Amino acid sequence: MRMRRIGAVVVAAAAVAGLSACGGGSGGGGDKFVVGIKFDQPGLGQKQPDGSFKGFDVDVAKYIAKELGYPDDKVEFKEAISANRESFIQQGQVNMVIATYSITDDRKKKVAFAGPYLVTGQDILTRADDTTINSVEDLKNKKVCGAQGSSSPQRLADKFGAAWKDQYLTEQQGYGACLPLLENKQVDAISTDATILAGFAAQSPGKFRLVGKTFSEEKYGVGVKLEDKDTREKINAAIEKMFQDGSWKKAVDANFGEFGKFFANPPAVERY
Repeated sequence: MRMRRIGAVVVAAAAVAGLSACGGGSGGGGDKFVVGIKFDQPGLGQKQPDGSFKGFDVDVAKYIAKELGYPDDKVEFKEAISANRESFIQQGQVNMVIATYSITDDRKKKVAFAGPYLVTGQDILTRADDTTINSVEDLKNKKVCGAQGSSSPQRLADKFGAAWKDQYLTEQQGYGACLPLLENKQVDAISTDATILAGFAAQSPGKFRLVGKTFSEEKYGVGVKLEDKDTREKINAAIEKMFQDGSWKKAVDANFGEFGKFFANPPAVERY
């Protein structure tokens, strides 16, 4: 009888230890709160030379984590690329993903979303002194740079056709590689999410112009495990608080500089 009671105590203790080992949440390790972010997108999620992280997604992640009871020193960032965001969440490798993660009906079948915390869309970046491009229609006879594997250049190819793609579209490994081409007049424009364009352009004040006329809609959300409705609702509450107390606007201005005016108003959180 005594042995059975000791065994029960050991099992209970192990269960408590197991909960604390994953941060009491839906993923991660140790007593850390693990967040999947992009590491290579200025203005959104970028790893700095000293190992720290900077960007709007980073600021949102830290704010949410703090509201959930995890101060900055308990937050751990893990690199999430577009292809592994769902698997990171489903396998419990992270507590949440904040990585320019657009809310779609298809993704909602695999993970749950809080937010959106930002709404953007595909836009156009030109040189500051180029006044000839003011809408997507103006790209019909212009040289455009996009990133390989991105849906953004494909959207333009679908609109203007295969002949346009062959003649006018240049694709690089990432949008960062498009900037020098634009600056040196090898292309006339770069086109992808306005937030991504703003993040890159903010690093070179005065050199580039964001057209500010989006022709798609991307609602950035916070991804968590599909069944974790409790955490999703807590994150929604944290996002709304960030909107209301001025922290969201402060993060927009800090990360997008002169282009922050294009993201002036927070969106409405969509509960489902």
